[in-house]
This record gives sequence, C-alpha cells and structure tokens, in this order.
Amino acid sequence: MIDHTGVNVSDFSRSLDFYAAALGAIGIVKIMEIPASVTGHTDVAGFGPPGKPEFWIISGAPNKPPLHVAFRVDSRAEVDAFYKAAMAAGGRDNGGPGLRPHYHPDYYGAFVLDPDGHNIEAVCHQAA
Repeated sequence: MIDHTGVNVSDFSRSLDFYAAALGAIGIVKIMEIPASVTGHTDVAGFGPPGKPEFWIISGAPNKPPLHVAFRVDSRAEVDAFYKAAMAAGGRDNGGPGLRPHYHPDYYGAFVLDPDGHNIEAVCHQAA
C-alpha cells in the first residue's frame, strides 16, 4: 500500500552510516544518494531491496515527534542481526529482540532509536 517513506535527519553522514549498517544486516541497501546540488535544497538517500528505494533519509530538521518505522523480515535471525548491527552503529536500545505476544503470538521484533530518536524496528511474523 505504501510506495515509500522516510525520515528527516540532523546529521546526514552519521545517519547514512547508521542506516547502511542497520538495514544492510537485513538485506536493505543504499540504492541512491542525491546531493542538495541536484535536489535544489537538501541531501537525500534511498534504501531498499536492490533496485527500488523505499525508505529515504532526508537532511534537515528531524521530525518532531520522532517517527516509528518497522521493516518486515522473514526470520527471527534477521531481527537479531538488525539489532546487533544497529547497536554497533550507534543506535540506542528501545526494546531488544524478542516475542511481543501482546501484538500476536508470533510477533518477534527489535526496536532501536536512530541518532535522531526515530524508533526503527525489524519484525518477523513467522513462527519459530
């Protein structure tokens, strides 16, 4: 239903490194980076599965309040890998990998705050 989305970030370079590491752990890669000299106003970078940028970071004043974005993955191991990579890249813990049965019995997710406080999640809906 949603074609693409994104978040505003205060330090483009720092956020670019954070998202490249965190999302790279779940197979989401930087597809393109467009400087302000081309957009006419700000730096942007698009991440997604190879060939299709679906998540963008945009240099500027961070969204207030911070946003929540969840990335669906196919395995619990991917959730774990996302969390580990995001934390190593400077993310802040907002709920480590684990079941969240209050959502549904097989909801396995991890939550990390990015450098601007956006709540970034990886979630698997598959049974173990």
